[in-house]
Amino acid sequence: MKTLFYITIFIISFQISAQDSFTVADARRVIDIFFEGFHEGDTIKMKSVMVENLPTQTVFATKEGKNIVRDSSGDDFIKAIGNRPPDQKWEEKLLDYKIQIDGNLAHVWTPYEFWFNGEFRHCGANAFTLAKTDNGWKIVHLIDSRRVSSCEEE
Repeated sequence: MKTLFYITIFIISFQISAQDSFTVADARRVIDIFFEGFHEGDTIKMKSVMVENLPTQTVFATKEGKNIVRDSSGDDFIKAIGNRPPDQKWEEKLLDYKIQIDGNLAHVWTPYEFWFNGEFRHCGANAFTLAKTDNGWKIVHLIDSRRVSSCEEE
């Protein structure tokens, strides 16, 4: 009887821990949902994988060589997507996914190219920090770099 009890406890604990596991594929799916919303102009889809008050930042160098870190918010980003004119097509082509996961924290690095109405504009990388919340895995920070030089167009 004790053996059956221990086997049952082992199986239940294994199922619980398996349900809590967050995989590289899961992390990629969060980012894919975000960009599906971005490309479709679907701010509800984007917000479904973002925390409220998402801090965002952009880093770039001016033409004069001054390094800038610009702080913003997910709300500003969502407003820009929601107010995008219908004749504008914004396409961010992700070139790769580099994903690291530790417990309730994940980091996703995505080099990209940005195209505006079919014309190449800039390249860079996005760095997403994801965390497990009571509402599932969400993007809790987003920072991106932008540059026009040393971009390798495909």
